[in-house]
Amino acid sequence: MPPPTSLSLPTDSALPSLNDVTAAEAFIEASEVVVIGFFETPSDETFGYKEFVEAAKTVKHIPVALCSDKEAWAKLGIVSDTVSIFRKADNHQDNLQLSETKKVEADGLARFITMNELRYITEYNQVTAVGLFQSEVKGHLLLFINRGSSDYEVLKDRLGALAPEFVGKFLFVLVHGVKSNEKSLGYFGLTSRDLPRVGIYDRDSDMKWLMPEGEISTERVRKFCQSLILGNLKEVKQAGEPVPKTEL
Repeated sequence: MPPPTSLSLPTDSALPSLNDVTAAEAFIEASEVVVIGFFETPSDETFGYKEFVEAAKTVKHIPVALCSDKEAWAKLGIVSDTVSIFRKADNHQDNLQLSETKKVEADGLARFITMNELRYITEYNQVTAVGLFQSEVKGHLLLFINRGSSDYEVLKDRLGALAPEFVGKFLFVLVHGVKSNEKSLGYFGLTSRDLPRVGIYDRDSDMKWLMPEGEISTERVRKFCQSLILGNLKEVKQAGEPVPKTEL
């Protein structure tokens, strides 16, 4: 039977549909970052639907689903058609309410998703910087490292495994020693020749510190993070100017 003429068939999105609260919660829990398109009527005639499906194709590394179940909407605080990002790095839900958006484009939705794609350890660049500095989490634990170094994967995985211990307190950030990050390195009195190093930036106080040189072990980084939480770092001279290599 053909569809009613008042409602076109939805674009073949191949996106999973979350049909109840349990399915929605399980989808959110399964990954560090997920995106859900909440559409009451998932149709090509629905404002933003086709653009959402197109955007999903460009962010294939992020799980994306659809949800029309009103109980799931209520549970997740959704009141109208919305694109939502759920992330574990700071236990945050970022909503783009489509009824408040005059124009929706696939590229714009993809940028919204990418910009807010904060993970347990997020690579710093011009796009993710927006999400990092909009997050309610003010502490940044920074791993400054050269991508091609022999310990790159080991240190990245080590800090990524530690990050869940500090959800809500720190965002763990990977800063590569490349030309585009020279300003960030210089802010800590570093150059690419000094890496790898670990630093903390506290947005609340606009202060920064370097962990002393030495092994970047899980325990040392954990204690470094705890020193800010306990207030001990506030008594220590900052990294960078006017004394470029002042450390904890």
